[in-house]
Amino acid sequence: MYHRLMFSAGVAALRPVACAAVLAALGACATLTESTQQQVLVQTVLDHREVAGAGCVLSNDVGKWFVATPGRVTIRKSLKPLHVDCQLGAQAVSGESVPSKQNAALWGNVLTLGAGQIVDRNTGAGFDYPATITVILRPLGPGEQRLPAPGGVTVY
Repeated sequence: MYHRLMFSAGVAALRPVACAAVLAALGACATLTESTQQQVLVQTVLDHREVAGAGCVLSNDVGKWFVATPGRVTIRKSLKPLHVDCQLGAQAVSGESVPSKQNAALWGNVLTLGAGQIVDRNTGAGFDYPATITVILRPLGPGEQRLPAPGGVTVY
């Protein structure tokens, strides 16, 4: 009887460890379950109306992407904000910063005692930007310069 009680106590003590190991394997880290890329829709608004044909540059610490609005573009995710600069001909410009947010897959890292979180923060897999980014354009003022094109050349 004493051995049976000792065995049951030993098994009971191992259950939390076994459950944590199974959950860690299932939860893994976002790097294993999520992509490091994300598709976003960029749209532009001027004078409270959606406008088409604005050229936008999206950039973060891991890359730079171009899109004409309204349009979808695949970007690489990051912990850092996504900067969105748009221009509609000689009419309007805008510059916005969009923060990234932790996605649900990142919470699996709690089960792995944070080991996967370091990887997810570096790859961006544990973070998402909004699926739709709406940029509010503002008209260019008199004498105001247009945005420089990539490479520092101003386009007229």
